[in-house]
Amino acid sequence: MKVVLHAFNMGDVEDPMLYASFTIQEWQQTEKGQWCSENCEGEIHFHSWPDPISLGYKMALQGEMSEKNYTFFKLKWADTSPQR
Repeated sequence: MKVVLHAFNMGDVEDPMLYASFTIQEWQQTEKGQWCSENCEGEIHFHSWPDPISLGYKMALQGEMSEKNYTFFKLKWADTSPQR
């Protein structure tokens, strides 16, 4: 199943992919980021889209995982995982 692993907002910047790479790298160093890297099936994908409300961007990291890993993920990080 596809899961949003991490989501964040970014202001209006000239190169959102460049600025997002710093936030993504920091997230990858956290316990949650390392666990997701080890337990997602396949690659973790990055998505971005314009946010008309803030005039910036919304960013999300998404990956696929088994039902067992998804259950663990939701139990461990229920308060910090975004809902989509």
